Amino acid sequence: MRFAALHSLVKHILHFLFPRTCFACGCDLPRDACVFLCDSCQKGIKPTGPLICRRCGVTLKSGGAHCYNCRGGKAKTYKCSVIRSSFAFNASSRGLVHALKYGGADYLAREMGKRMAVNFCKYPELAAAEIVMPVPLFSSRLRQRGYNQSALLARAFAKETGLCVDETSLVRTRNTRSQTKLGRKDRLENMTGAFLCRKPKDVKGKVILLVDDVATTGATLEGCAAALKAAGAKKVFAYTFARE
Repeated sequence: MRFAALHSLVKHILHFLFPRTCFACGCDLPRDACVFLCDSCQKGIKPTGPLICRRCGVTLKSGGAHCYNCRGGKAKTYKCSVIRSSFAFNASSRGLVHALKYGGADYLAREMGKRMAVNFCKYPELAAAEIVMPVPLFSSRLRQRGYNQSALLARAFAKETGLCVDETSLVRTRNTRSQTKLGRKDRLENMTGAFLCRKPKDVKGKVILLVDDVATTGATLEGCAAALKAAGAKKVFAYTFARE
């Protein structure tokens, strides 16, 4: 009893000194909360759609089969044939992504990967995937961050789905500029030739599922897919936690 009381007191003191807060809005969370968002922000996490582009997965406000960038014969020109995402990129999902990517909250990947696995069954077009591959970071950026958030998501997702993970075949060959302030055309150019598959035998004839935190224009995913297709991959799909 004394140990339990002491343990409870320590937890109260730690919560007072280092209160848990919602990763999206910053409000205080209960001391014993097992979630990372407040109730309001939890409800704010929404799926993509309901209408999405058949290729890139972006939400279509006016309906149709494809967005402007994938319309007509454009869809067939991409190396990444299908992109899907668990959630829309909004204030709630952004809080988790930014904390994982920039805030050192690597432990968030387990819960985020589980959520991706739960929603994976919504996309039968991805069911043929054989190997999960995270989008790689350049070596200097990996050392600076301490981990690759995409790799952590891929591991958590694969653990839940039973798919195998390959973290070594695909590498980033140069430290590309930040995509944040670049337009679509510049993003695609920035990622051209930025990746290399160094183990062609492991991907030849395989259906690869790329995993990343966010899809914006799909330029990074396209750069990865181009390297994998050049190495002999049969098809390349992509699945991200959120979609802008």
